[in-house]
Amino acid sequence: MARTNDLSARLGGLLARHQALTDPRREPRNRLRWLTELRSWQARRLEASFDRFLRDPQRRPAAQFFLSDVYNDHDFSRRDADIARVLPMMQRLLPAALLATVADAIELGLLTHAFDLRMAQALQRLAPRRKRLDAALYAQAYRDCGLPRLRAHQIDLIARVGLGLGRAVRLPGISTLLKLSRGPAKAAGLSELQGFLERGFAAFGQLGDVREFIAEIEADEREVARRLFAGEARPFAGME
Repeated sequence: MARTNDLSARLGGLLARHQALTDPRREPRNRLRWLTELRSWQARRLEASFDRFLRDPQRRPAAQFFLSDVYNDHDFSRRDADIARVLPMMQRLLPAALLATVADAIELGLLTHAFDLRMAQALQRLAPRRKRLDAALYAQAYRDCGLPRLRAHQIDLIARVGLGLGRAVRLPGISTLLKLSRGPAKAAGLSELQGFLERGFAAFGQLGDVREFIAEIEADEREVARRLFAGEARPFAGME
């Protein structure tokens, strides 16, 4: 029971923080003009680094799920609002391991958005008149923002979400539960949450070796972070 209560408190706290951080009235940095360009540029960079996964038929669905639902410029506010509405029901129906993975996904979105706001603020200071981002300016803003341990934790969360979904796919009865909940979820206006779970299960169900896939993503992202903090001239070389 204590573990369930801890998870409930974690989910509730993350959802409240995410709502506050994405609200332009409470967090004015959401209105910074650099934010949209930054997120679009990062999405293109990540898609380029995923090229080898996207060209592999077995890995493509999981790679596309990461790009659309886990670590990209997608707006997760509706999904997280769905979770906030049905949190008590989720705790009754879903295994704690899957709920922990959902919590990791929310934390990843929260931390990524916090970094994006910090980066957009740095870009506004470094290049107030420029309109387009490139690798050199991105690297400068990345180093200016600092916080290498939090960047490492961001990558930890990417790995935890992927591995958690990989384990959840193998839990007995989860696939059936998702199919049965499709109609009620749509009727209750919870399509974003239902879609996230269904896409994740479908993608990771086809993947095969989940650990190898996640390990490659993790290694790539840690190498990019190392190069960026080291000030290397071509931080994304070989990954684009």
